[in-house]
Amino acid sequence: MDSGGPNRQNFGQERMDHINNPSLLSQVFFSYALQKQAAILNENRRFVHYTSAEAAVSIIKNAEVWMRKSTTMNDFSETAHGLRCLQGMYTGPAGKRFKSLLERLFSGSVEVLEKNFEAWLPHFRLNTYLTCISEHENEEDSYGRLSMWRAYGGVAIVLNNYPFLAESHSLGAYTSPVAYLDPQRFADKFEEINDLLEQHEYDIQSQTKDVVLNNVFEMMRFAVLCTKHPGFQEEREWRIVYSPVKSVAERITKSIEIVRGIPQPVCKIPLKNIPEEGFIGAEISQLVNRLIIGPNQYPGVMQEAFVELLTNAGVPHDDAWRMVCISEIPLR
Repeated sequence: MDSGGPNRQNFGQERMDHINNPSLLSQVFFSYALQKQAAILNENRRFVHYTSAEAAVSIIKNAEVWMRKSTTMNDFSETAHGLRCLQGMYTGPAGKRFKSLLERLFSGSVEVLEKNFEAWLPHFRLNTYLTCISEHENEEDSYGRLSMWRAYGGVAIVLNNYPFLAESHSLGAYTSPVAYLDPQRFADKFEEINDLLEQHEYDIQSQTKDVVLNNVFEMMRFAVLCTKHPGFQEEREWRIVYSPVKSVAERITKSIEIVRGIPQPVCKIPLKNIPEEGFIGAEISQLVNRLIIGPNQYPGVMQEAFVELLTNAGVPHDDAWRMVCISEIPLR
């Protein structure tokens, strides 16, 4: 296993500096994400990706992760939920206050924002690619999480958090925590943003109108894509979001693949370090912390297979055997 040399230590410090000393606009418009990121780093919490055995083999063997269109995800309705929450807030008291504050900052900004957002909204819903991970608890190391086995199947790949929270634009895909909110709680959260806008009004006015509106636009975009019904809260999900129609990333490739019998476009994230751009810890041997084999008929055979796959990916053989465990959780 990687021992964590100077590069990793420096990277961790840079991430903490970024999150502990965010820009003013990040503090105002992305405070929820910053709080969640800080909690992950302070507790050195890991992530986990529950997936099929076939997909897990592909991830390790090809050193890449597939992102699928939001319209093909099994919880696509939750994107609609985020939009309903945003629209409800925007036409209610919190939205009226928000628009008033924006106009006070920059005259004409609301009209610009609304036209831009309406123009891009169909692309967010139809041309956004996602992959999902969850927060992983230490006590889940041996068995995994029963609800996730039931929902997503055969293998849980436990991941170190390094590359997900990197302050890097090297891939053009961004990790965001999911907020589990009903419409009222969504509006309440937005009132907190209104309070910050009002509190920092003078300093925000020193920014350019375009920069501020771009931050508002991104906040609203991620609110649509990363808000889910509170009933899903136990998943503790984060989403990796990529919108090629907004910004095409050279390192992310696109191809047509068959997923569960359905031909569809997928975007592929390469699991490779880009140290010159602050993106490290993405190699399989650094990224994978543990692999849990879920309840199935041939756990021993799968364990042997994944040990070999991890060894071929650069993990020392003895470490690979320690990393791959079999969940004995009863799945009924």
